Amino acid sequence: MTSTMFSSLQLPNGSVLPNRIAKAAMEENMADSGQLPGAAIHRLYRTWADGGAGLIITGNVMIDGRALTGPGGIVLEADTPLAPFRQWAEAAKRKGAQVWMQLNHPGRQVMAAMGGTAWAPSALALDMGKHSKLFVQPKAMNDAEIRDVIARFAASAAAAERAGFTGVEIHAAHGYLISQFLSPLSNQREDEWGGSLPNRARLLLDVVRAVRATVSPGFCVAVKLNSADFQRGGFSEDDARQVILWLNELQVDLVELSGGSYESPAMQGRTADGRTLAREAYFLEFAKELAAVAHMPVMTTGGISRKAVAGMATALAIVPDLPAQWLAGGDQTARSQPVEWKDQVMAAVARMALVKRRLRLLGASRTAAGNHSALLSLILDQMRTRRLTRRYRRWSQARLITPG
Repeated sequence: MTSTMFSSLQLPNGSVLPNRIAKAAMEENMADSGQLPGAAIHRLYRTWADGGAGLIITGNVMIDGRALTGPGGIVLEADTPLAPFRQWAEAAKRKGAQVWMQLNHPGRQVMAAMGGTAWAPSALALDMGKHSKLFVQPKAMNDAEIRDVIARFAASAAAAERAGFTGVEIHAAHGYLISQFLSPLSNQREDEWGGSLPNRARLLLDVVRAVRATVSPGFCVAVKLNSADFQRGGFSEDDARQVILWLNELQVDLVELSGGSYESPAMQGRTADGRTLAREAYFLEFAKELAAVAHMPVMTTGGISRKAVAGMATALAIVPDLPAQWLAGGDQTARSQPVEWKDQVMAAVARMALVKRRLRLLGASRTAAGNHSALLSLILDQMRTRRLTRRYRRWSQARLITPG
């Protein structure tokens, strides 16, 4: 297993991953002022670069400063200054890993406290039970807004290449905007962007085409796709299989399979449709089936923490040099801290708060070892989020002011 994990992998565009362990995306929410990467992000990615993964995928970077998954999100638009991004790419590449920027638009998954408009395929709010009011009521996008999103993905990808990143990953999973278009539950349009699967997949395929047409042939283009929504009547495994068949024709270098959304957080091991996921490598069975039709490499994440099933995100927040330890012959594990609260939504938020607390410690060059109080971590995270929300709203308002 070790020899397989640490062997190189040539991608369809000819570029090479030095090994087959990837640091998957985690939402850091660690932007500096101006929604830019700063010293903390640079230190965090230097730590991961030293940890031995062959591929490092950033936390999601927003293609539109008007729509963020969280107030500490990093934004990269066509006119964003690139110097801090160049430092970020250099930090992550310093030991030879490829570094890909994950590009995202949240769609309707935007907190109400952040203000502004949430765009979506249809004006259908998130169903989060008693927590639903925490999210903005979305606006159904018109054709011009959809085409603007496509152009923004391409512009952000081009900027990422200029900054020194070796690829991008287009986020089409977890209930964010492209995933919303793919799902018949959130996409109830009757035009060319909705209804049949070819119409619902049109946004993703057009984004991939636009990005690939903008970047150089050696620059990697990957897609993060739900294997399923894990909601009854949602995007299914059969849908995912067909989308991969279409992606086969579009010079995609890798597909990462995940699953779920805010409403059904399968990426944390829980589903809304009653299906039971394995305790570890949640999406591995789906990946085996879908990889059979994929022309590009398939990557999967979800609860992976042991050497036998490598490919990780949260594990590298706990033990950032886990791949290097494995290469040296160790069999270290990196179990995430359980949060077993009755309120499942708050439990999920607390688990994320624990992960983000560890990321901030690593970004401050401090150890992330040991357990922390889930309740205290949640309280600290909520206080920090309020501060970042005020800062984001000031930044957002300043962008609306036209000089002279």
